[in-house]
Amino acid sequence: MNSLPILPTISTTFIVLSAITVAIGWWQIKQRNIEAHKKTMFLAAIFAIIFFIIYASRTIFIGNTAFGGPDNLKIYYTLFLIFHITLATTGAVLGIFSLYTGFKNKLSTHRKLGPVTSIVWFFTAITGVAVYLLLYVFYHGGETTSVIKAILGL
Repeated sequence: MNSLPILPTISTTFIVLSAITVAIGWWQIKQRNIEAHKKTMFLAAIFAIIFFIIYASRTIFIGNTAFGGPDNLKIYYTLFLIFHITLATTGAVLGIFSLYTGFKNKLSTHRKLGPVTSIVWFFTAITGVAVYLLLYVFYHGGETTSVIKAILGL
């Protein structure tokens, strides 16, 4: 049995923790527990930032892993990956605005934006786990090339 790669496993764990804490925060605000909601959503953002730091560092210094599954599935994986990246980018931007509006007490906007942000983030986490499973669990990852190596031709 092959072992799972440590950095992708850790980063995926943090994005799952972020989604779980967003769900807890959503429940807390439904219970009108505003202070707990603020703390939980801040923790969710910290988990997301830790994910991003690990992911970006790995991408820059180690590289991205190509899909290692069957060639006939590669196009579907690529389309799914593009969907995930779009969701993740949208979710991150929405998350920043949601945190901003919440902490600045712009509650009218925050109440509208928060649920949308949460749903996008849940789908981001789910599709992120699916990408992880496709790259490292269901199939062996393909070639990994560092961005630095690709840019500098090393």
